[in-house]
Amino acid sequence: MSEITPLGEVVGRFGLDARKSLGQHFLLDETVCGRIALLPGDLTGRYVLEVGPGPGGLTRALLTKPLAHLTAVELDVRALAALAEVEAAYPERLTVVQQDAMKFDGAVALPAPRQVVANLPYNIGTPLLVGWLRQAAMWERLTLMFQEEVALRIIAPPQTEHYGRLAVLAQWVGACSIGMRLPPGAFRPPPRVHSAVVIITPHAEQPGPALFRAMERVTAAAFGQRRKMLRGSLKPLGQADALLAGCGIAGDKRAEELPVSAFDALARAWLERSPEASQDGEGQGKKHP
Repeated sequence: MSEITPLGEVVGRFGLDARKSLGQHFLLDETVCGRIALLPGDLTGRYVLEVGPGPGGLTRALLTKPLAHLTAVELDVRALAALAEVEAAYPERLTVVQQDAMKFDGAVALPAPRQVVANLPYNIGTPLLVGWLRQAAMWERLTLMFQEEVALRIIAPPQTEHYGRLAVLAQWVGACSIGMRLPPGAFRPPPRVHSAVVIITPHAEQPGPALFRAMERVTAAAFGQRRKMLRGSLKPLGQADALLAGCGIAGDKRAEELPVSAFDALARAWLERSPEASQDGEGQGKKHP
């Protein structure tokens, strides 16, 4: 194995000062990285995607596991030299890709069974998550670090402060839980907020693309004006009263009062009758490949 710069020296040696514009907060504690690498469970034979590896702390921890291959996607060119050392040490097990993660389709690039394990850049964490939720049938598990507030929005139950569109989308396609919380001091530089690792395990049955788009439309309308009653907030979808009545939902309810199952009913009903809905026959659901 090629010699690798000790993790604690990587930032200084390669000039990797974290940049706010890239949402960077680096994990340089090998013990913490090791604990995160345990959260996905047994990675034997898995093809793993890591986004935003930076200095490579989590990358190194993941490579101690019996995964089949790790693909690390990094936009910051300054990190490539540090990651090249790790890639040289694990030539058959690590591939570093210099690309914008928002434009990288891991479901196409990685064979199955595939997982995502990542300390996500704060500024693109939520859109990356929604993209993976759209492809949930393609992923065995997502183990993702967010700002704690975002993590709470993912796992929140109905009728709570953090329950909203993100909770509905995430819990609709998978079982969601927090695997670990981290204080600001775990990072360099320390962020102003706590962080948390969310584990999402997709359900065996997944909505097709047309139904997922319908759920996005329904939840966007319902939570777009969350203090409104549903008969008002769902008006942009057309015939809101009939839509609600058909699902047995009172029009004076508010979005945060509805369980995920009610939103599932609304999305399916809207897809069935909406002229905007796709007619590709993919609305009922799919199994994992």
